[in-house]
Amino acid sequence: MIETRRDTFRLAEVFTISRGSRSEAQVLTVSVTRAGATGRGECVPYARYDETLDSVAAQIAGLPEAITRAELQEALPAGAARNAVDSALWDLEAKRSGRRVWELAGLPAPGPEITAFTLSLDTPEKMRAQAAKHAHRPLLKIKLGTPDDMPRLEAVRAGAPDARIIVDANEGWSAEVYADLAPHLRRLGVALVEQPLPAGEDETLRGLERLVPICADESCHDRASLAGLAGKYDMVNIKLDKTGGLTEALALRDAARAAGRDIMVGCMVGSSLAMAPAVLVAQGAAVTDLDGPLLLAEDRAAPLHFDERGVHPSDPALWG
Repeated sequence: MIETRRDTFRLAEVFTISRGSRSEAQVLTVSVTRAGATGRGECVPYARYDETLDSVAAQIAGLPEAITRAELQEALPAGAARNAVDSALWDLEAKRSGRRVWELAGLPAPGPEITAFTLSLDTPEKMRAQAAKHAHRPLLKIKLGTPDDMPRLEAVRAGAPDARIIVDANEGWSAEVYADLAPHLRRLGVALVEQPLPAGEDETLRGLERLVPICADESCHDRASLAGLAGKYDMVNIKLDKTGGLTEALALRDAARAAGRDIMVGCMVGSSLAMAPAVLVAQGAAVTDLDGPLLLAEDRAAPLHFDERGVHPSDPALWG
């Protein structure tokens, strides 16, 4: 039996990116029950990819009850619906076998990974205050993506002078804006910039001098995306809601590394259940960005543990 449920988690603070703001995370929880055991997965439908809670639930409702993970890869395209079911099937297999997902996948035992903490888009003054509040964290991610981001960059660096900083423009810059900002990104010690230009309008990145490493997010969904990234991106951001689940995410990670690209593992704003499988993908990644639960005012039972060592692998009571 495959069941879907809509869950809402309040955010600790309003979260803003270049496309808009939100005060809650709306997710779809999938449960797959067979032979008395239940596996769970979570996805966050994303309007950027024309996904809604209704459309994703409809995709899942059309699946055969006994579908396997292998069959699922062909039954649904990469995206949120396939992610939730794929994650639930991995969890189900772990519960029925009495083994952890990392064992089933032939992976080494996972450990904690230092994760970024995201500062949402705001006024320079408020972003400086947020940077100062979180300056003790080893890695800060700044949401930018407007034509007037220079004061925000300066403010965050002033608020957190020693933190490692990465920038996510969420496709919000033009080629001209990025060309103006790039020298300042390097001057301010930014470690990488994520998706500076809109996907499909990023040809100007090809052969561009790398003042700062450039990471593909919206331009990279699964292995089929890799060929089009040559000459434009140095890294790929792997998100399970883009790849369509852990199965493809692990395959994309291996293929990207084989192609000479570094790995970033990111997330949508969701609960610990959504992050748990991504922690396995993040092992050894150049950048881990799985702070979704840290942005919530409430979370799942048996949530992921975060401490000075980073985000820890899940307890079996949560997933896997």
